[in-house]
Formats: sequence, C-alpha cells, structure tokens
Amino acid sequence: MDIQEFVAKSIGHWRSQRSAHHLAFGHFEAVQSEIEIAALTGDDPAVIELCKAYDVDPQAAVSPFRMTWEGQSDWDENEVIKGTCVLIPIPDPNQLNRGKLLRDQGYAETIAATGDYYITEDGTFVLTTAYDRAAAEEKIWFVNPNVRCRVSLIKTSAGSGVVTASFSSEIRQNS
Repeated sequence: MDIQEFVAKSIGHWRSQRSAHHLAFGHFEAVQSEIEIAALTGDDPAVIELCKAYDVDPQAAVSPFRMTWEGQSDWDENEVIKGTCVLIPIPDPNQLNRGKLLRDQGYAETIAATGDYYITEDGTFVLTTAYDRAAAEEKIWFVNPNVRCRVSLIKTSAGSGVVTASFSSEIRQNS
C-alpha cells in the first residue's frame, strides 16, 4: 500500500471509540468521536498556504485531506472535543512508502507540526512527530475496508517516557 491508497481508504465518515491511559495522572479515559476525512485538491487555498508555511512546493503534495472531529469524553462530560486539521503527505522521492506529513495542527500539541511517516509491508501507517514538549507515535491499520484501528503513544520530548497510551477502533459510517 502506498500513501495515496492509504488516504483513499481513509476518506469518509468514521465513528471512533478511543480508550486512553494518561499515565501522568493515573487516569483512564473513554472518548467517543465522529471523524470526517475529506479529500482536498492540490489547488485548495488551505493546501497552498500550509505548503508555503513549510517552504514546500505544492506540486509535491500527494492526496491532501482535511480531518474534522467532534467527540465526548467521560473525563469531562460537559466538554465537547472538536477540531479540524489539514494534512498533506509529501512522499520522499528516494524512499518507497516514506515521507513527511504536514499538519496545520498537531496531535500531541495544538500547533502546526510535521511528522515522518512510513507504511509497513502489511499496510500499517506509522507516523512519528516531535513537538516542543512531547513526541507522538501513531499507527493506523485497516482490519477491513470499513474498520480501522489506531494506537497512539505520547512520549516525553526526549522520547524516554510514555505519558499517554491510547487505542481507537474506528468504523466507517456508510450513508
């Protein structure tokens, strides 16, 4: 599987159930979310703007997309967790199934971020991102075309300790 196939398989509306262990707080959290993943074109103003912010030629962008989510956590039942993010894969021309992923908002910290991705032989998408105060590692794989799983680790910035570990099951909602 290459990045274009991975993104194409991800397009759609997903219902997510995430279980997270916040080791620093000794707390377990359950989050239910609705996730919308929509393809963007290379000439979309958000794609061009994000590429310019990273000094990347928009022509290098492959399968850009927007992810929007809204969810509820059992940690704070009154808070709605929601957001949107533009993501742009930039494949490495010298290494098969590897590249950079540009984001206007990160996962571990809500700042613009760039991560390194690769896709394993079994089709697992692996993303590592270094932030100012943390590092994140995410793995996403498809069980079948309408079910995917995601594991995430948030580590200390040095990468020596795990702060949060989570597992998500995501089911595509067909209309």
